[in-house]
Parts: sequence; structure tokens; C-alpha cells
Amino acid sequence: MCLRKLRRAHFHSVASGDPFDTSVLLWTRAVPLTNGTSPGPDQSVPVCVSYKVFRSPSLSGRPVNSGEAFTSYDVDFTVKVEATGLKADMKYWYFFADCTNPSSVSPTGVTRTISHPNTPAHLVNGGKNLTLAVFSCSQYQRGYFNAYGVGAHNTSADIFVHLGDYIYESLGNGAAGCSFSPSGACFTDRKLAAVRAYHEWMPVRQVAADDKLRIWRNFQIGKLLDLTMLDTRQYDRDLTDSFSQHYRNDIPQTGVDVNTIAAYPNRSLMGLDQENWFFNSLSESKYRGAVWRVVGQQIVFTQLNKSGRFDLDAWDGYRANRQRVLDHLYQSKIDNTIILSGDSHANWVSDLAHPNDTSYDPVTGHGAIGVEFAGTAVTSGSAFGTNIQPAAADAMSGVLVKANDELQWSEGSYRGFFTLTINSDTLTATYYAMNNINSANLDGFVSAQFVVHNGQ
Repeated sequence: MCLRKLRRAHFHSVASGDPFDTSVLLWTRAVPLTNGTSPGPDQSVPVCVSYKVFRSPSLSGRPVNSGEAFTSYDVDFTVKVEATGLKADMKYWYFFADCTNPSSVSPTGVTRTISHPNTPAHLVNGGKNLTLAVFSCSQYQRGYFNAYGVGAHNTSADIFVHLGDYIYESLGNGAAGCSFSPSGACFTDRKLAAVRAYHEWMPVRQVAADDKLRIWRNFQIGKLLDLTMLDTRQYDRDLTDSFSQHYRNDIPQTGVDVNTIAAYPNRSLMGLDQENWFFNSLSESKYRGAVWRVVGQQIVFTQLNKSGRFDLDAWDGYRANRQRVLDHLYQSKIDNTIILSGDSHANWVSDLAHPNDTSYDPVTGHGAIGVEFAGTAVTSGSAFGTNIQPAAADAMSGVLVKANDELQWSEGSYRGFFTLTINSDTLTATYYAMNNINSANLDGFVSAQFVVHNGQ
């Protein structure tokens, strides 16, 4: 490929993700310039970018990793490269540059590697606490993503974890887009296009070469924790509550179909392959001696309404699958399990307790096998009602906590995120609330904090 035929590039910032102990993925988007001056839709030529990775924020000295990559219209001019040969548990700084004009560079990004899987728990992150910042549901139209800024500047977060709804795409009900489609092919095409866009625009690894829909994967962070990321949204998932709402006009009440089959033993939220992999990952984590098991997934796990249906699009619509998870944890004696959840646009903290375990004490937590921390949205509207005030939301939370033994805390008014600060002895969840998402600011405060003790 001849460089003189390449276009100069305009960079769309940088990102990184899916770190291992010796490598991490780096991302950018390099759009070709039309006539060398402004971004344009020139689809006919590729773009070449170089990248360099440094140990110092001053970008001085010899880069520890570097290379070149080509991109084109076929992948929407996105670039993903794997920086390899890195040291475990280290911070790195990186940037991209235009091959044809090296003075044209991207912003500088900062990233990190994680500990080697065999690193003793007390030595992970250089012997300091490891902090995860957890986000979900970032709707651009609803307000400013201030939670990211607070997470970056006002906490000691080492790793950002996003559970889903990273960005929203919607235009009315979408009906016009399928007006010439006599079958369901249009919806299938949209799903495939969404998966393709996700992999192009997100710094995530292709887990399996022969399964491009798979995003479930695992990160072993020393002997301190295993971070297991699931796909509880679309991978081999059986009929959902949204089916009734959007495609069955003859059903007057949303979810009435799913409610009648929610407890069917053969219903699956994640498909047989992923479920078996998940159970094996939990067992392997316990066997290898990891202190904590942190499971990132999209939807609320714990039942939040004992008197009836709460959210059939969550695990409530797949009760047998939820029971199989609890059965596996209890029967295999897999403790210190922390489930992370998003989607509901509200905060929840619940014990993970087997419904048949009479030893469970909701006051002390004795008998629970783990904890679920579910977070509110970065910006999306509250599940308790759009623009609901704190007093009204707290009143609703009080009713729910009183009605559900496992539910320890709920809050539905504020937008925000939470962090997990982890060491060998404790895991501390700190919930942050944003005072104002109508302007760009760092005005947030701690709304609640919970401590989970190792083995308790």
C-alpha cells in the first residue's frame, strides 16, 4: 500500500479497554480529511495511523510499544490495536499520529494493565486498594455525563466498568425504517448492524473468532478477584418482556405473556453455552483461590416485589435461571460473590440469599452467599418516575425495602454511579449522586456506603 495515496486524518479522541497483565486494547477513530482541511465522507482511500505507548506522562524516552495500523470506511475508520509486551499492574500513556503527517496527533490517553493471575491478593495494585467505578445507562439527550468526570477526578478509581446502555440510539418508534420490510428481517439486520457498531466503536476484544456475538469474558486480577462480564441482554436469550410490548398488539398488558412462563425451568436468560461457562468460571475462581468474585451484567438480579411481577425484562422474567445461579453458589460453597447490575435507573443493594435457606437473617446478613450492588443511570430517567424528587423516591424505597427481606437499601431520585474499593479483607461500595446533570460540572456527593467482609 503506497502512503502517498493515503488521506490525512482527523482524530476522534482515544479510549482503551479489556486489559490483561501484559497487554491492553487501544482505540481511536481517524476520519480522512477532504482536500486536506476538513472531515469528509471520502470512502475511497484508507487512513494510516501510528501509535506509541510510554511509561511516563511526559511521553519521554523510548516507547515501550509502537506500531502502525490502517483503517478504512469498511470499519467506519475506527482503529483497534493491542499494545503488547507491557508489565503487569502498570500505568501507561499513549497517543496516535497521522502516518502522513506525524505532527497531527490524537489526545494523549492513559491506560493500565492488571495484575498477573498468580499475584498474591495483598500485592495486587502495588499493595494498595483496587477501585472499580461502575456505570450504566448513559443517554445523551437526558443530560451531561457528569458521573464520568466525578469518577475520574473525585475518586481513586483504577478501572471503569460499564454495564450496558453505553449510548442510546432511538428515533420515534422506528416503524418507518421497516415500512418496506414484509418480514422480521429488518429487525435482524438492525441487530447485526448494532453488534457491528459496538465492536467497531468500543475498545473490547473479539473473544471468539467464530462467534462475533459473544462478549462474555473474564479477567483474573491477581488472587484478589475475578471480574466476570456476562451478556444478559441478547446472547441466546429466550422471549423477553419487550416482545409483548412492541410486537404483540393483541396483548393489552405488557408482560402478561412472559409472566405466565417466567418460572418455566427451561427458560434461559443467557443460553446454555454462556450459562455453563459462567458456572465453570465461578467454580474455577473459587478453586484457584481468588478472594472475590465480581460479576458484571446488565439487569437487576434480585426479586424486588414478592407480591407479584416487578420487571420481567430482568431476572424476574427468568426465575428458574436465577434459581440455578443461586443453587450453584450454595451447592459449590462459592462465597464472596458480588453481582453488579444496571438497567433499572435506580440504586439497589440486596443480599444474595437462597429462598430455601431458613438460616438467612436479613438484619445481620448471615446465610447470604453474596451481595448485589445495582446502580442508577448516568443520565437516563428514574425508574421511580421522571424528575421525581428525593422525598417521594425515598418513600417508595421505604415501602420496597420493608416488603423484601433481601433488599437492604434503595434510592431512585439521583443520577450517578458507584465504586467498589477492594482489598483482601473488605469490599466497600460507595454510591455517588449527581446534584445537577443539566450543565457540565463535578457537583456530586456520597449518598451511601456499604462494606462487605471477606467470608461473611
